[in-house]
Amino acid sequence: MLPIFDGLRDVTLLSVTLRLLLAVLCGGAIGIERAFKRRPAGFRTHILICLGAAMTTLTSQYLYLNMHYYTDMARLGAQVVAGIGFLGAGTIIVTRRQRVKGLTTAAGLWASAIIGLALGGGFYEGGILTTIMILLTELLFSRLERRVLDNAPEINLYMEYTDKRCLEQVLKLYHDRNLKILNMEITRATGSKKHNACAIFTLRLHKNCKVGQLVDSVAAVRGVISVEEL
Repeated sequence: MLPIFDGLRDVTLLSVTLRLLLAVLCGGAIGIERAFKRRPAGFRTHILICLGAAMTTLTSQYLYLNMHYYTDMARLGAQVVAGIGFLGAGTIIVTRRQRVKGLTTAAGLWASAIIGLALGGGFYEGGILTTIMILLTELLFSRLERRVLDNAPEINLYMEYTDKRCLEQVLKLYHDRNLKILNMEITRATGSKKHNACAIFTLRLHKNCKVGQLVDSVAAVRGVISVEEL
């Protein structure tokens, strides 16, 4: 433990102010990264969650130390850990293209609540270090993830197209490039007037085939309305 925080472990006005301020800063740091990427739960949401969790731990300490309610101090914090799952689940959606979005945001909300509990309990080092690591994960490891995905041996492509002839041309493109189709799902869209069909392909790529180039090639086929990787 750092000696600089030794005098701030007790519940005093100064320590309470510092804990709540750190909760705002740490929650805001995580939230502003999510807001920058236009995710559903952003800057203010993360601040409120982290601040509320910190206040939960502080309330538990106050009831135990000042009001002499000799109960489990971790009880309120445990409810936060369990309850935040309901809020996080609200950020997870499955699009009509069977693409799951919001998992990282939900995990960030849960982590913000844990950071708030740690800061509220006076575990300054853990809360600050966890915030730094989360930011490093979001800012640096996301680039590594994109690099890994660019060289993934298998991908899922979603394509919207106009007619059967277009689909045949795309299948011929896959054959000419020696791409193996592992799975193919074709559905008809009833709520759109611009096109009448869509397809999801699971493809196995070889080393010389880049995802971006493949998407551009499929998009250039006549009759393809849109194509994207899932």
